Amino acid sequence: ERGGSDSFTHEALTLKYKLDNEFELVFVVGFQKILTLTYVDKLIDDVHKEFRDKYRNEFQQKGTLGLLNGTFDFKADFMRLLRDAEESSRVRAPVVMKTFEQSQKSQKTVRCMIETRGEKPKEKVKNKKNKGSKKEGAEAAVAPGKAATGDRQPPAAGEKEELTKDEILQKNREEFFKRHMKAGEKSRSPKPEAQKEKGKKPRVWDLGNSNAKVLDYSNSATNGRADACPVEEFDPDTALGDRNREPGRLYDLEYESDDEAEEEKVIQNPSKPSTKKGGLGGMFGMLKGLVGSKSLTREDMDPVLEKMKDHLIAKNVAAEIAVQLCESVAKKLEGKVMGTFTTVTSTVKQALQEALVQILQPQRRVDVLRDVMDAQRHRRPYVVTFCGVNGVGKSTNLAKISFWLMENGFSVLIAACDTFRAGAVEQLRTHTRRLNALHPPESHGGRPMVQLYEKGYGKDAAGIAMEAIAYARNQGFDVVLVDTAGRMQDNAPLMTALAKLIAVNAPDLVLFVGEALVGNEAVDQLVKFNKALADHSMAQTPRLIDGIVLTKFDTIDDKVGAAISMTYITSKPIVFVGTGQTYCDLRSLNAKAVVAALMKA
Repeated sequence: ERGGSDSFTHEALTLKYKLDNEFELVFVVGFQKILTLTYVDKLIDDVHKEFRDKYRNEFQQKGTLGLLNGTFDFKADFMRLLRDAEESSRVRAPVVMKTFEQSQKSQKTVRCMIETRGEKPKEKVKNKKNKGSKKEGAEAAVAPGKAATGDRQPPAAGEKEELTKDEILQKNREEFFKRHMKAGEKSRSPKPEAQKEKGKKPRVWDLGNSNAKVLDYSNSATNGRADACPVEEFDPDTALGDRNREPGRLYDLEYESDDEAEEEKVIQNPSKPSTKKGGLGGMFGMLKGLVGSKSLTREDMDPVLEKMKDHLIAKNVAAEIAVQLCESVAKKLEGKVMGTFTTVTSTVKQALQEALVQILQPQRRVDVLRDVMDAQRHRRPYVVTFCGVNGVGKSTNLAKISFWLMENGFSVLIAACDTFRAGAVEQLRTHTRRLNALHPPESHGGRPMVQLYEKGYGKDAAGIAMEAIAYARNQGFDVVLVDTAGRMQDNAPLMTALAKLIAVNAPDLVLFVGEALVGNEAVDQLVKFNKALADHSMAQTPRLIDGIVLTKFDTIDDKVGAAISMTYITSKPIVFVGTGQTYCDLRSLNAKAVVAALMKA
């Protein structure tokens, strides 16, 4: 139901199934996987219809207990249907072309064809008449002008038609140039006033520093050493954001739905339709679209599902996943008996909401704090590896997670394994200084709560991670956060290096960092990252992605479809959600809030 598929493969066998929601039946056909049977779908459909129609009365009278206790003599019918299906797959009748009588063109009458074709000349005649009237008006406007000037005598009757055409053209040209010359003078006149101040002024940012010396890090004597870099002063409010928060708590995502406001508007104006259509008209308008105690069919749901699919795609859900979601909802609802006052739209929407919440709620919840404490009892560091494509915010969200762990009393070692991108080590060093300023060593017995382990650029990332884990074990650090270089999912050498880092160091948690701005690309990224980790791993059971960090969630408003796409593909939970630029802008996923934003019109 998750993937929208109706088949299951186990070793050498393939099972295909079909659901009958009306009588709560499941029809299953099994066959060898090596066989390519084209008639399986036809067979299971025919058996479903034959069996249901043959024993319909028995189902309705006895119910589900009748199915358990009853005996069904269906072998002869099944063999007949199997023979029919096999014969239909062998012999296929050639495609017969439609005759003229079967085509849509034959249904058109000669009269309607004449009418549609006759409308165009009429329009042309009207246009010609209008053009003629315009010309006559122009001639009438020119004639008094000539008479008023008195420079020329009126022409003879034979010359009048030839002269008026040239005069009209000349007159129109003169008026056209006069109008545009005046407009040009008006538009050009204010320009000298606007261009009083020449030259471009440098922009001064609110949080910037106008002193260039403070921003000059070009001194070669420092060579990137942490003790040589000056500790800059900064406002803790800009780094933390909300000062009234509870320290160490990971808040849920919040979303305010507009459904209650819309319901209030509907309740305040319940009599508007009845005033226009009268008593009976308003009553029938209210009852329109209601299903009265009948089973839902695919034809009833198709228009609603098509709208739902377009709505999901507009909210950044990947197109392939939107189709599979609607297909699974249709299979779940087909044949289900509805209540008396229930619309098809509300039923489909409710089923889709339940399916989306189920997708976002993980099968296995990742509790990082509990796992860190469990690793503490075994006297080893808890290792988390971050991976993802370029520019999604791996280093920034690693710093946020570091701050959250420090707020909960855990010491953190950051392993700078991005040895490729220029400035990656310096970025982590700056975060380390700021985090130590927020949690100074004096408050923790003289021991720094966060340290950076780095070996510079151009080194082997897997080796640096291994050394950092060994260093953390010797120094008694609680958590090791491994930052890796961003890489595209199609780059085979870099994906091989990432698989090697994960296989060699065996981290406790592998987090894929993805941004909420992507749509179809999220599916491609996750599928290829998982595939690369599986293909290039040396272990018999390869290590894949364990969870997701969804970043830039504050930039998408209600287009939250990337969360659905990522969790649907991997069936892995979204562990953290990044919602801003400060260290406190880290949230846990609230499935109901995301679904409310997704279903918002």
